[in-house]
Amino acid sequence: MPTIFFYGPELEEEKRKELVKAFTEVASRLTGIAPSAFVVYLIPIPQDRVGVGGRLLKDMVQEKGG
Repeated sequence: MPTIFFYGPELEEEKRKELVKAFTEVASRLTGIAPSAFVVYLIPIPQDRVGVGGRLLKDMVQEKGG
């Protein structure tokens, strides 16, 4: 059973559905494996739990005004 893990921001339900569908469709097309075989995990990671270049992503986003 092929498995796809996506670690990223928390998303609204409609975006989660769209992402799962897109990952499944592309992976199925590229591998030739039936879409029904794929399992997709969406794992939300808060920005204060991600480090980029030795700094918390949360701090980097705040500095850019986001």
